Amino acid sequence: MGNLSGKVAIVTGSSRGIGRAIAERLGRDGAKVVITYAGNKDKAEEVVSSITANGSDAIALQVDVRNISDVRSLFQKTLAYYGKLDILVNNAAGKNVFKPTAQMNEEEYNSMFDITRGVYFALQEAAQHMADGGRIVSISTAGTSMAIAAGGAYAGSKAAIEQFSMGLAKELGARGITVNTVAPGVTGTDGLVLNQEQVNQLIAQTPLGRLGRPDDIASTVAMLVSDDAHWITGQNIRATGGIV
Repeated sequence: MGNLSGKVAIVTGSSRGIGRAIAERLGRDGAKVVITYAGNKDKAEEVVSSITANGSDAIALQVDVRNISDVRSLFQKTLAYYGKLDILVNNAAGKNVFKPTAQMNEEEYNSMFDITRGVYFALQEAAQHMADGGRIVSISTAGTSMAIAAGGAYAGSKAAIEQFSMGLAKELGARGITVNTVAPGVTGTDGLVLNQEQVNQLIAQTPLGRLGRPDDIASTVAMLVSDDAHWITGQNIRATGGIV
């Protein structure tokens, strides 16, 4: 097994896309992985099967991170099943809404910030229950470091997660727990809502000459949760292929 052998990881929102790539990578590296899904149990079980086929262990739990009782139950069930928690990856996301500030309604705003609230309380649970020397990584967006018309609310919902994480890194450092965020650039998943002309423009602006892939983000997360990253904490790692 790989360098995470014996570790237990939670990856939220891991039935597809970036979350699935992260969960499968941590499984290949030896971790036991708790997969969470909002509604697609079949997809989540596919990820479980993929991880177990590669020699590790995994379970799937239905979790709506907007529901704080679900978040707390996730940690209780993980501890009951595996006996400990070493790694948390906050990846779950809802529908991202891009609208000018003058047009955004409360429901659309809340749909994004309800996820942000869930991440905060997942971080709280990790602070209370994670083993010393653990690793916490939350997925943000490269959009927090650039002004995007119609993207203020979305970027704000992710920027809050970055601030939660930097503060928590200060709180948990004495226990050897690292806390970081990863800010992906545009990544090719089934949730990508861009036409081909927009995709081509982004590729042209990216020094490495392509869109990101879920595995690119998974590799970044795998590095941050490894023992080799014990000296990296309170950081926001931009995994963008160089686009600014």
